[in-house]
Amino acid sequence: MKWIGQRVSFVDDKGWTTIVIYPEKKPIVTGLMGAWVAMWLVIGATVIWSLFSLQLAQQEKIILYIFLTFWGYYAVKVVRSFFWILWGKELIKIDETALHYKRSIKKYGRSAPYYLENIRKIELFQPEKRSLQSVWESSPWVQGGERIQFKHMNKVVRMARKLEEKDAKLLFSLVTKRIDDHLRRKK
Repeated sequence: MKWIGQRVSFVDDKGWTTIVIYPEKKPIVTGLMGAWVAMWLVIGATVIWSLFSLQLAQQEKIILYIFLTFWGYYAVKVVRSFFWILWGKELIKIDETALHYKRSIKKYGRSAPYYLENIRKIELFQPEKRSLQSVWESSPWVQGGERIQFKHMNKVVRMARKLEEKDAKLLFSLVTKRIDDHLRRKK
C-alpha cells in the first residue's frame, strides 16, 4: 500500500487500482461535533417532550411542528456529518471496464460503476484560498468540497472530498493515468 499525503492510500494490483480517501482526523473537531450532535438531539427531545406533555394552544403546537420540521432536517445533516468524520471514507476502484466509486460510512454505501469509455472531461477543482467557498468547505459540518470531477453520460460525478491542493493534484494524476492505461490496453 502506498500513500498520497496523510489521507489517501492506494494499491496497484494486476488489472486494477484501489484508492481509499479518509476524512480529516482532528480530535478537537470530532469532540466539538459530538457535543453539537448531543446538544441538537437534546433540543429535539425537549421540544418533542414539551409538545406532548405541556398544555399548549393550537398556534403554539403549529409553531413547534414547524420548528421540528427544520430541526429534523438539520439533525439528519449534523448526524451524517458526524458519522462521516468518525467512520467515513471514499473508495475508488479502477479496473479494465469502469471506475467504481463509493462513499461509505463504515460498510454502508453504494458503489456505482462509471464505464471508462463514457468518462469525459476529467477536471481538478481547487477553490481560491481566501474565497467564501474555501471557508465554507473547510467547516466540519459540510461534507462536500470535492476536488476531482468528470462527466459520465451527461451527469457530473464529484469525488475526493476536502483534499489539500498537493494531494488532490497527485490523486488526479494517478486517476487519469490509470484510466488512460486501461483505455490504451483496450485498443
